[in-house]
Amino acid sequence: MTTGDKEQIVAAAFERDLRRIAFDHIAPLYVVTPQTKETVKFKRIVASIAEIGLVEPIVVTRDRQDPTQYTLLDGHLRLEVLKDQGVSETPCIISTDDEAFTYNKRISRLATIQEHKMILRALTLGASEERLAKALNVNIKTLQEKRRLLDGICPEAAEMLKDKQVALTGFRILKKMKPMRQIEAAQLMMTMNKYTVNYAQSLLAGTPESQLVSGATPKKIKGISREQLDLMERESANLEREVRLVEDSYGADHLDLVLARGYVTRLVSNERITKYLALHHEEFLPEFEKITEREAFAS
Repeated sequence: MTTGDKEQIVAAAFERDLRRIAFDHIAPLYVVTPQTKETVKFKRIVASIAEIGLVEPIVVTRDRQDPTQYTLLDGHLRLEVLKDQGVSETPCIISTDDEAFTYNKRISRLATIQEHKMILRALTLGASEERLAKALNVNIKTLQEKRRLLDGICPEAAEMLKDKQVALTGFRILKKMKPMRQIEAAQLMMTMNKYTVNYAQSLLAGTPESQLVSGATPKKIKGISREQLDLMERESANLEREVRLVEDSYGADHLDLVLARGYVTRLVSNERITKYLALHHEEFLPEFEKITEREAFAS
């Protein structure tokens, strides 16, 4: 820092201490409907708070006209659950910024493998399966399946899918494949950005029997013959090769297109060149103008 530089003061985003606030002093941004209360997400929050209490305090900001009143920024479902349980006040984080969009934008969904590791950690620390199942609002069988999630999944595939939203059924399908095919399937899921059960089933249907684990067979699809499945396997293999070729050259191709578009834009913006093209190569000028209008290349 030079002598001419001024020390910058960074404003705190939150007040330092939690404050217990009565619910009749908190104004929600929206009403939680009865339909919302029937969702799996809401019921899971109900079960979690009932079993282990409120883990993450709700976030409010002071009303600019009346500092004794607050606007709820984050935690509408948690607030509704506490109200339904007969609670009248709760510890709150007080934000110095009244922008609620920031919280919704930063939501990060817990991936399936991350949840699996969380469950393993909780069990290691002494939590019982029964209590965990109640906190997560699932039955014991589902919890045990989540605990054994990566049994039969090769480390490379697990690493690729560690932060992806893959359903339990999707992992069941992957376990029917041998390790190399699991890696290929995970790569295809990431390339296509599709992690649905239907897509996993289509990958299984296109997997040769030699790449399936012993005793595993893909679900028979009504109306599709063995010959058609063999064709699907060949087409799937060809698609994988083509996808890898595109991946290898995509960056360079995109850069070439951006540079080319910039060069063409400069040409078309030159009045002398535009006149020359209009006189001698009038068929090129409209095409060049279309290229300059396509913002997709520059995105």
